[in-house]
Amino acid sequence: MSNETSTHTAQPGQPATKAIGEESLAPQQTRIMGRVSYLLAWFGGCVSIGTFTMGSSVVGSLNLIQATLAIAIGCFVIGIALALNGAAGYKYGIPFMVQARAAFGFAGTRLPGLVRAVPAIVWYGFQSWIGAGALNMVSATLFGFDNLVFFFITFQFLQIGLSVMGFQGIKWLENIGSAFILASLVYMFYSTVQRYGDELSTNLLTMEGSWGLPFWSATMLFLGIYSTMILNVSDYSREHKHGSSPSLLTIIYSMSILPCTLFMGLIGYMVSEATGVADPIQVFANAVDNTPLLMTTLLFIAFAQVTTNVLNNVVPPTYILMDVFKLSFRPATIIVGLLAFATFPWKLVTAESAAGLQVFVQTYSAFLGPIFAILVVDYYLIRKRTLNLEHLYNAQGPYSGMNYAALIATVVGVIVALTFSSVSWYASLIPAGLVYFLLMKHWAPCQRFRQ
Repeated sequence: MSNETSTHTAQPGQPATKAIGEESLAPQQTRIMGRVSYLLAWFGGCVSIGTFTMGSSVVGSLNLIQATLAIAIGCFVIGIALALNGAAGYKYGIPFMVQARAAFGFAGTRLPGLVRAVPAIVWYGFQSWIGAGALNMVSATLFGFDNLVFFFITFQFLQIGLSVMGFQGIKWLENIGSAFILASLVYMFYSTVQRYGDELSTNLLTMEGSWGLPFWSATMLFLGIYSTMILNVSDYSREHKHGSSPSLLTIIYSMSILPCTLFMGLIGYMVSEATGVADPIQVFANAVDNTPLLMTTLLFIAFAQVTTNVLNNVVPPTYILMDVFKLSFRPATIIVGLLAFATFPWKLVTAESAAGLQVFVQTYSAFLGPIFAILVVDYYLIRKRTLNLEHLYNAQGPYSGMNYAALIATVVGVIVALTFSSVSWYASLIPAGLVYFLLMKHWAPCQRFRQ
């Protein structure tokens, strides 16, 4: 029997004896992360440099209090969404691609798989190039050695080496790395206030701002950074030990994401207000009179790319390759790392590519809300939180082929998302979820998928 077709269920209280790199699509038998470890893993893995830019983008429309609340609300909504969609993985120990079979069918899972895998690989290469650039600048500043290509290749193979260790490696990388990330963010925040305090306009507190659409659009900006992980959260929740209630899991997710997002968002907000420059990294990089701040920022950038890539951008496409091509974990991880080279990230960072990259982000983002809504409706309303593992691992069983209800609901949700682009994730949830529910209840071709 292959490790995928095994139907063992996860048991509470099992010892953490899983070997390094021993990952499969089978229901997770050994959980290796307790509550603190799981919180720190999410803390270290959810550092997105784009959060700086998100903070800059709300300058002029929100005051400081509104910006802070928008970030906090966005993180709380993320926590709820992660707890909802991660419940199946947490209960049954199954990864995202297996969970999606109930709603989309074995063949239909290619859609959510592509929506999650392709952006992950693109961002893997993009963020590796950014991290290598930061290391190269440190090297050039301190030692006079300037070779970006060398650092990119070395940096990428370092990440591949860390990735093949699986969740045992991820656990320790994220847990240890979170301390450096938090210390760096506190120092950067303090330095921002010290350096630009006199230039910060009183408008940050006194401007009226908006509690209307701009405010709720801002909550979705910060939410959107993590919306890809909302899809495949079961890949991670299956590693968390039993004993946490849904409300506690919501708190763990929200509190792990909030500190980094709040610090980085407000740093971007304040720097942009004070200097008019939207990219805080550029501002820090030009702070040549403050070498410790510059070195801290650059090392933070490089390290953040490692912790974010290994958790966010390696695991999802690795599991998808394992599902589609029946590969084992380590070869799939290496292939994902090599595919990141093929994204030509040195092209993606050019000004000419910015417009195309934005269209790419907008396109795949339109699928995230609908697919999330379908997975949640399927698990809670159609399955009543009860899954048949034998059917989920039987390619010739009731879930064989494609569930057209899920595909139709996705298309409806995408259309709504593109129509209301400023709040696309929110707007797509009810239409996609409602269409899926009605089709599953009343459309005959979907009846076998209800088993």
